[in-house]
Amino acid sequence: MDEARLQQLRVGLDALVERYQDPTALDQDPLCVPLAYTDPMDQEVAAWVAAHLAYGRVAPMLRAIRSALAPLGPHPSVWLRGRSRAQAERRLRTAYQGWVWRFHTAEDLLQWVLAWRDLDTRTDGQGVQPHLEGPNLDRALSGLIQELRKQLPPTPGTRFTLPDPAQGAACKRWRMHMRWMIRRGWPDLGLWTTLDPAQLVIPVDTHVARFAQRLGLTKRKTIDARTAQEITDSLRKVHPDDPLRYDFALAHLGILGDCGIQGPAQSCDTCPLEDVCLCTQSGRMALR
Repeated sequence: MDEARLQQLRVGLDALVERYQDPTALDQDPLCVPLAYTDPMDQEVAAWVAAHLAYGRVAPMLRAIRSALAPLGPHPSVWLRGRSRAQAERRLRTAYQGWVWRFHTAEDLLQWVLAWRDLDTRTDGQGVQPHLEGPNLDRALSGLIQELRKQLPPTPGTRFTLPDPAQGAACKRWRMHMRWMIRRGWPDLGLWTTLDPAQLVIPVDTHVARFAQRLGLTKRKTIDARTAQEITDSLRKVHPDDPLRYDFALAHLGILGDCGIQGPAQSCDTCPLEDVCLCTQSGRMALR
């Protein structure tokens, strides 16, 4: 991309970000659950649960996340730290009876919550962040996933939760979780302050993949690690220090059905990306 194209993308994407800095969009995102807590460590526990259950239809997904956190009370980190592992496991096993969310069972959820407690214990109450520190964020993430694969029982839900970027997986939920925890800008939590937002890789779902193709950020059709990296590399040219600044807005353009190409209810004329979208006449002209 030449500088003129980059500038057009920057203007359009920045305008899209402004459009979706809105409570209505945030209410339709799993990040709204950890944001409801005020203590940073409670937010970390809530994000640990919310990000990895974040798939499927929004309304039932949010109910599943909130019901998963409810037994931990108003301060999940305090609840987990205030009990032995055996005590926590016994109480949660009872509380989670009958809980299910698509690929995840009550046992998957129980082991996932206990995994946060185990990681936190091994870092003397610093949570998950120290497990991801190092010169290469993806390598550290792969190491954490391999550690959890050894620790957790090999159920279908666990396998779904633990894809490895080193093995070519897009790792959408992990990428989203890390965006929440590392980015400092709206709407993210920005709690892991020693990790660099510039190293983040975009969490690619069908919405982000579709719009990335329409904006010329990638030509790849498969949603995998290479596609996620290619889209991120393109966005890093637009915003080197914070390439994931645009992730929330791109995802919600699709989630909320606001793209004019998706149906007659919306118009491309009002979209900030009209001049750079390759599905519009103006966007195709801009690329020439």
